[in-house]
Amino acid sequence: MSQQRINTIALVVADYDDAIEFYTQYLGFKLVEDTPQGHKRWVVVAPPGGGAQLLLAQASNDIQRQFVGDQTGGRVFLFLETDDFWADYERMKAKGVAFSETPREEPYGTVAVFEDLYGNRWDLLQPTQAD
Repeated sequence: MSQQRINTIALVVADYDDAIEFYTQYLGFKLVEDTPQGHKRWVVVAPPGGGAQLLLAQASNDIQRQFVGDQTGGRVFLFLETDDFWADYERMKAKGVAFSETPREEPYGTVAVFEDLYGNRWDLLQPTQAD
């Protein structure tokens, strides 16, 4: 059987430049690509440790604009895994990232829910190390 993986996830945003600023300056992602494509742009950002990338897709009509910030009906949408929860948590808080709860220890790791600039909910998660 062939090997498959999810490489890129489309995230509907209100504005390319605002989204680029948030993901690069607030979350520390890198800008992988920003290529004009007529009236659209192909904008990809990725966390510094690799994994899936985000395609920042600017909403282009009223239907798409309705889903900006609510792509999953209020559930956590994406999980940002880290190997240093507290350093990332403090850095993100200092930048003004909105956490909707205090960090907590769960059997699977240290976790806290935060929101991106549009209100999409994310988990910042440091998994528990297996013995």
